[in-house]
Amino acid sequence: MSLQNIHLRKILKIMYLEGGARIAALRADIREEIAREEGRAGEGGGDFYGPFWRDAKDHVFGATDLHEQTRIRIQGNPGRANLYGQLRDGFLLWWDERRRWTNEPFRPADAMKTVCRVAGVDADIKVANILSVRDGRDEDHFVYPYWFPDPQLSEEAARLGLWLLCEAFRTVDRAELRLLDVIRGRTFSLDRNSLQGDEPTIFHRRHAAALAQWNELRREY
Repeated sequence: MSLQNIHLRKILKIMYLEGGARIAALRADIREEIAREEGRAGEGGGDFYGPFWRDAKDHVFGATDLHEQTRIRIQGNPGRANLYGQLRDGFLLWWDERRRWTNEPFRPADAMKTVCRVAGVDADIKVANILSVRDGRDEDHFVYPYWFPDPQLSEEAARLGLWLLCEAFRTVDRAELRLLDVIRGRTFSLDRNSLQGDEPTIFHRRHAAALAQWNELRREY
């Protein structure tokens, strides 16, 4: 069941969607799961967020220009022009105007990814595609992307994401962990969005509710 083996950004999305939008997302996930079971994985157009994020990373390290790369992506997938534009503009709003660390030059820090399992949550949560940056003072910064248009990250959803990042990377300086709502160009960090201690309880409750709804819908297929 994919809600039991899922990327952090995707479970945050599903847990905070409501009504018909949540049902639609769950049904899409179920169809993807069935396709994988039947050996049809990859049908439906592929992942366009991943290529954008690679372009954004390359922009950070001066390898490409995100405006130009986005233009090329849109040429190859015109149906996603609006979404690619939102992703580009949101990322650059953060990178050019809102980013607080300025000690250049920037170069890649150690890549980080893991699968995290937390007590009480029946799921393996995948955490990957982190932007890992080492600045001119040899200080590392780690930015995890949430790139979906809806729902935008609420304060509570961001706290859950930050909590799980801290659980996943216990040896990393948690003060340098960031959660970036790409389209809104907004980052969340512990100094401005401190944990309140109820994050495990909320995560468990919301994940269990989403999984129960997934299972109920799955019986229709």
